[in-house]
Amino acid sequence: MTVVAVIVTTLLAIGAGLTLIRIVRGPSVLDRIVATDVLLAVIVSALATEAAFSRDATVLPVLAVLSVLGFTGAVSVARFAIRRNPAAEAGASHAAGRTDGSDGSDPSDRSGRADRNALSGLASGRDGLGVDPNGLAAGRDDLTAVERTSEGGSR
Repeated sequence: MTVVAVIVTTLLAIGAGLTLIRIVRGPSVLDRIVATDVLLAVIVSALATEAAFSRDATVLPVLAVLSVLGFTGAVSVARFAIRRNPAAEAGASHAAGRTDGSDGSDPSDRSGRADRNALSGLASGRDGLGVDPNGLAAGRDDLTAVERTSEGGSR
């Protein structure tokens, strides 16, 4: 059991050391923030390993708090990075290879027109997908046979 403890401790120490190097040398702030999140995960892993080897459950609340803190921090940083760099959102469709507007938006127009159209569709009784609640396709000018018979017309 002590051999396993030594191996696990060595691997966690190597991971923490490499993460500290990334924190110090990281070329951008986001690299440093991600490395800090990884370091927190290594610390949580080390505490969990220590709790498992010593069979001591008093550290479990600390593990839960650190895990929630790490998750909340990662989500907050991700949201901040997207808000700070709106080009990243626009570049996501380009990175996926959709530069022709096949993702439902005009690549030259980032004004949010598609969002406004979806909201106006909801306001007009459509579900935002171009279909009204009765199941009819949006934008059709002709009446279906059911509508003609209900309006008194025949087919």
